[in-house]
Amino acid sequence: MSKPLVAIVGRPNVGKSMLFNKLCGQRLSIVEDTPGVTRDRLYAECEWCGRSFDIVDTGGIEPTTDNEILLFMREQALLAIDAADVIILVTEIGTGVTAADEEVARMLLKSKKPVVLCVNKMDATGKVDPGIYEFYSLGLGDPIAVSAVHGHGTGDLLDACLEHFPPQSEDEEEDDFIRVAVIGKPNVGKSSLVNHILGEKRVVVSPVAGTTRDAVDTRFENKYGKYIFIDTAGIRRKSKVDDRVEKFSVMRAKLAIERADVCLILIDAREGVTEQDTKIAGLAHEAGKASIVVVNKWDLIDKETGTMEQMRKDVMRDLSFMSYAPILFISALTGQRTERLFELINFVNDQSAMRITTGMLNNVLADAQARVQPPSDKGRRLKIYYMTQTGVKPPVFVVFCNSRELFHFSYQRYIENQIRAVFGLEGTPIRLLIRQKGDKE
Repeated sequence: MSKPLVAIVGRPNVGKSMLFNKLCGQRLSIVEDTPGVTRDRLYAECEWCGRSFDIVDTGGIEPTTDNEILLFMREQALLAIDAADVIILVTEIGTGVTAADEEVARMLLKSKKPVVLCVNKMDATGKVDPGIYEFYSLGLGDPIAVSAVHGHGTGDLLDACLEHFPPQSEDEEEDDFIRVAVIGKPNVGKSSLVNHILGEKRVVVSPVAGTTRDAVDTRFENKYGKYIFIDTAGIRRKSKVDDRVEKFSVMRAKLAIERADVCLILIDAREGVTEQDTKIAGLAHEAGKASIVVVNKWDLIDKETGTMEQMRKDVMRDLSFMSYAPILFISALTGQRTERLFELINFVNDQSAMRITTGMLNNVLADAQARVQPPSDKGRRLKIYYMTQTGVKPPVFVVFCNSRELFHFSYQRYIENQIRAVFGLEGTPIRLLIRQKGDKE
């Protein structure tokens, strides 16, 4: 059984995205004082009173509109309502009850789902604004006063949602899905790959660059495991991004990277690694994500002996900063080697979650220092006292030494290479944090 889902809905510009960000504790949803910024459904994990659940932010619902984008937003919101266990209807005190609020409330009553009524922008503390009593007219029970900006009332809101959750099951406690973000520049075959894997036309595929605008989540299970595939909009060069909608698409693609466990970096085999591919790979590397470089459209390449090996060397040269990432040559069109992807996804995900004991780490550190003496400067030599692992996804190691300045980048890279040589850690970046005597936590 999956975790409970809470959908945040309401007419445009009542503060749904602000509330979404406050509840999940991250700035995941784009907040701008313009109706229609949120177009798709945006998901995040949340926890309250020891209960984990998912929340979804939706675009504003305009009950009567002919605008194509607003109709799309309404359709997405209705999908979220249909899937949700509990619905939060967000209204705002400033405008009072509007005709649009009444239409949305009627729509929710027809859904027969539990609805929690939220009156947002109640920023003042102390005395309750008497205008809140007007919202009883919606017929959705007691309105809860909330300030999404300051966080007032969010606890009461979540308490009310918890009352409507189904009983907790044991398998809900651990989310064993691997989140896989499919990233790359436009038209490298991201949507085609997702559709091939899923065996259905889940994502619109078109030779026109920029068809995919939203990060689309799709759950998928097979003999290799459980996955959530996130197909993202192609990331173009900044100079090419002049359409406002596309700017938001690029931001969404970056957010998809942030919430993924594994990134598939798609490259067009006919073009090789371009400057834009390097920048996109850099986003995954900087975010600390386990990554696989996927060279797509391999079926379109004229091959001779050594063609693949030469291409592999070219990719490793151009993406030298992430030499840890495995490279796979596939064809999303024919399905060539796509099955191998799942083994690699599982492998790099496990590698990025690996924990190494402090004792084993320090044995490797001692051997490394015996092989190559730590650097010195003006008579002072670097002394490394010990090293310990403090985090995973990516693996984070804290190294304690006598002087941060003496710990040159080249020696840090040497230590990192020694850790990889012993423990593997393939497909994942490594973070080394340097601490010197006298540093505060």
